[in-house]
Amino acid sequence: MPEVSRFFGISVRMYYDDHNPPHFHAIYASDEVEIGIAPLTVLRGGLPRRAIGTVMGVGSRAST
Repeated sequence: MPEVSRFFGISVRMYYDDHNPPHFHAIYASDEVEIGIAPLTVLRGGLPRRAIGTVMGVGSRAST
């Protein structure tokens, strides 16, 4: 699985031929979340509050 970015121990990954809607995966320790790209929203899974806040903040800045 290609790693797009890594910050604060969070790995952001995207699969080439994954299912719709367009999204990315964020993995932190043993937790994983799928984040929809447009709109930026949690599709499934979860991360600790601070980690999900960081991922959403970086995702919102990257989409502008």
